[in-house]
Amino acid sequence: MTAEFKITTAPVSDDAAKGAAKEMLDGARAKLGFVPNMYRGMAINPGLLSTYLHGYAHFREQGNFTPPEQEVVFLTISLANGCDYCTAAHSMLAVNVSKLSEAHTQALRDGKPLDDAKLEALRRFTHHMWETRGLPTKAEAEAFKAAGYSDIHVLEIILAMSVKTISNYANHVNHTQVDDAFAAFAVDKTVAAA
Repeated sequence: MTAEFKITTAPVSDDAAKGAAKEMLDGARAKLGFVPNMYRGMAINPGLLSTYLHGYAHFREQGNFTPPEQEVVFLTISLANGCDYCTAAHSMLAVNVSKLSEAHTQALRDGKPLDDAKLEALRRFTHHMWETRGLPTKAEAEAFKAAGYSDIHVLEIILAMSVKTISNYANHVNHTQVDDAFAAFAVDKTVAAA
């Protein structure tokens, strides 16, 4: 999904990148081997990209969710927000990096419950947090905690929602093209075995 509106400022190219934007794009290239199109669009406002990268790193590197659980959270939010770019990116990461099963990744993409009780509790509560705009019911929170999660996980979902709001909304208004690295997982395709 993209917004009806599209910003007219072009994504930041390597030639046009300066200052903080150049540092962040160069850092992405060094870490990932390429600069994702999403980063180029967010680099129009370096504060936006910096905030995203900082929050994303905290969630990934200092949080309490396992890599597969992280992808359940990110995919649930990206799908709820209708972000085709992040759905493709996190589908690829889920299967190839975080080792979430292809079956679970596809179930998330299809909006179906997961057959793993703990992951399903995570998916359900993450969607509930999105749906209620961070006003969870006591019953949903208790069910989430009964599945083996804690208050810190509730707060980490809020961090993930913040990070995904930045990226999902920026992708909507930038009409971000899916990078080649994620193309096999584009929304109009099915997750295929590699």
